[in-house]
Amino acid sequence: MKGLLLALCSVLLVSLAQLVLRMAMQDFPPLLEVLLLQHLSTLLMLAVGLGAYALSMLCWMLALRHMPLNRLYPLLSLSYVLVWLAAISLPELGETFRWSSFAGVVLIVIGLLLVSLPKRSS
Repeated sequence: MKGLLLALCSVLLVSLAQLVLRMAMQDFPPLLEVLLLQHLSTLLMLAVGLGAYALSMLCWMLALRHMPLNRLYPLLSLSYVLVWLAAISLPELGETFRWSSFAGVVLIVIGLLLVSLPKRSS
């Protein structure tokens, strides 16, 4: 149970990292302006995104201590679903809904269920 919670924390953090980094990069200034520290809020958002990635990796490594990789790894695909849902829901990101993307997300969820459901004993 502990491993599953850590893995889900990792998924949530990596999803947050993707969204925050996307927002930061939309307003990311040219390198020269970054060096002049005129865009502190954008740099802060970038730091938050990178920090979320680091915490995600820590949670992932700890989850690996408690659960086998073949049970944990499929959970990473949840981040694709979460990021897609948030990206089309948050107007700041400017992402548009496409049926082909929706179909891909449905396939990911079906695949996750097929891999994760317990095997029936015969």
